[in-house]
Amino acid sequence: MSLKWNDHNGCFHPDSAFDFLPGEQLRALQLQRLRATVERTYSNVEFMRKRMDAHGVRPEQLRTLDDIRRLPFTDKIDLRDTYPYGLFACPMSEVVRLHASSGTTGKPIVVGYTQGDMETWKNVILRSLAATGMHRGDILQNAYGYGLFTGGLGLHYGAEALGATVIPISGGNSDRQIMIMRDFGVTAISCTPSYFIHLIEHGASMGVDLKTLPLRIGIFGAEPWTEEMRCFIQREANIRAFDIYGLSEIIGPGVGIECTCQNGLHIFEDHFLFEILDPKTGAPVPDGEEGELVLTTLSKQAMPILRYRTHDITRVIPEQCDCGRSIRRIARISRRSDDMLIIRGVNVFPSQIEAALLKVEQTLPHYQIIVRREREMDEMEIRIEVTAEVFSDRVSEIERISRRLSHAVESTTGIRAKISLVEPQTIQRSEGKARRVLDLRKLDDPKNPL
Repeated sequence: MSLKWNDHNGCFHPDSAFDFLPGEQLRALQLQRLRATVERTYSNVEFMRKRMDAHGVRPEQLRTLDDIRRLPFTDKIDLRDTYPYGLFACPMSEVVRLHASSGTTGKPIVVGYTQGDMETWKNVILRSLAATGMHRGDILQNAYGYGLFTGGLGLHYGAEALGATVIPISGGNSDRQIMIMRDFGVTAISCTPSYFIHLIEHGASMGVDLKTLPLRIGIFGAEPWTEEMRCFIQREANIRAFDIYGLSEIIGPGVGIECTCQNGLHIFEDHFLFEILDPKTGAPVPDGEEGELVLTTLSKQAMPILRYRTHDITRVIPEQCDCGRSIRRIARISRRSDDMLIIRGVNVFPSQIEAALLKVEQTLPHYQIIVRREREMDEMEIRIEVTAEVFSDRVSEIERISRRLSHAVESTTGIRAKISLVEPQTIQRSEGKARRVLDLRKLDDPKNPL
């Protein structure tokens, strides 16, 4: 299949010069910025000063990049415990923007930006989009949510700085999304991958085949997604789908992105120092081995973050990318250390199940994992949509697909699961992050007072 693609010098933009810095210059810049960040944090953030004192470390002890290991970690609970402004390193008079998480599990995580931070954010988004081949003249339909969520506004200003035309449509209203995509000549879209799959289906229901549109680039993030899902999206929409990575706690989208080679996420190392550590011991792992991604901001002014434990599992790709960038790459993040399910003593990740399911033909990328406890035993059911043709076929064909799916899941995870095939549009769609797992074990526990 021929994908709609025009590089148009997209691998380089004048603002992307830091992407190609020689390694020695980059490391010197990182060390300079790390020292300044740690000094700023120690001087202005009481919470972190007390923690550093408790660890017996002071800013002047950071003489090399390896000395970052002297610093204590920061975790999400620290941001909640210091709500709302306890980690800010500047007076509120210098803060020009506030964002926050949804706060569905308690008080939201609040992040602040100075004008300098906004310029940094704009710059890394510009470089991100340029890396995918976007350029002046592209029309970006930004379907990430605007508001307190960092996704929408984060991408908006960087795309404008690149010279693209931005349509700030935000999320939802799928009829309007398809109409705008078709009528405005949209060439790029940004949203969660699960919502874009919904738009592919919704367009078909409106008689609009996305393959026939000028759309050529998709910028997808905010949730883990597998290579199998990328292949599905590229096949069904005839675009190139790129993974963008970021966290509100660090800056928002723009910490890293795939380039046109689509072989790992380039981290913008002049602004973000990363480590890959053993999640249990906190020790560094060798390049190429999986571990937890830990991030330190190097240029944030309002809210510098030291050694933030992302709980995202990845690995360094040690070889230099064919695009020529010297900033290093990490493997795409398809799982988190804290989204692991333990079923009958076996560690299972939703990403493993997704990859197994999408290898079976006639299945659709809409599924839900339901975990229950029956008679003191964990049971896993996977509901997955299949094409309409499957349900119009013989019962023997349905059983054959069920067996193939069951075998694929068991061979990947080591767990036998109940497979429930459901018709298209049965599983509820999300306009944001898809909810893949429903763990009912606490509700099923007779000892649970609820």
